[in-house]
Amino acid sequence: MFKDTAILIFANSAKKEVERKPFLSTEICAELNLCTLKTVKKTKLNYFFVSEDKQTGITFAERLNNAIQSIFNKGFKNVIAIGNDTPHLKTKHLLTALKQLTKKQIVIGPSKDGGIYLMGIKKEYFNKKSFLHLPWQTASLRSSITSKVTKENKQICVLELLNDIDSKNDIVSILNSFNILSIKIKQLLQRFIFINTPLLLHVNIQKESLYALRYFNKGSPLYI
Repeated sequence: MFKDTAILIFANSAKKEVERKPFLSTEICAELNLCTLKTVKKTKLNYFFVSEDKQTGITFAERLNNAIQSIFNKGFKNVIAIGNDTPHLKTKHLLTALKQLTKKQIVIGPSKDGGIYLMGIKKEYFNKKSFLHLPWQTASLRSSITSKVTKENKQICVLELLNDIDSKNDIVSILNSFNILSIKIKQLLQRFIFINTPLLLHVNIQKESLYALRYFNKGSPLYI
């Protein structure tokens, strides 16, 4: 299974990613790419980082589908495709997808906005024309994939629900999550939120925290 499966990191360079998501910094995007690579390398699987200079096609759907097809053309029987904007993505998610592809035609990692952060797929199930018509980069992508697979009486595995970064609000949700982040990513995102939050809001947050600490924190100091 290890020799038959490759991971596709379908992601832009840090410079290009900032153009697409101007609310982020080049430093954050570069660190996200680095963390994604580290996570992937721990699986010991073959992987391919396909950034904008290696992508072909006009639309996102065309570029992604062409990238997946290019890996199948190399002789791999399974592809696990991911992006670079899911800080909570761990090696365990990739290894679970690998394991599930022995039994299922497709594996998806659902993101909280209705999209997906991971898609594992068998070569025998991959139909480029069919996948081009999926509502990529929309909130209905996950449900559309699930519906399509179910109608075709195929088997699908759905992984843990995670947050990807498509807006400033996503950063707040990620920082508030109980999932573990890399120290560097956490520091960069915390600094980003601090810099981009109005001073008055910081003051209000501080007042609320002090009030809660004084009147409600009678027990464990876990949340201090």
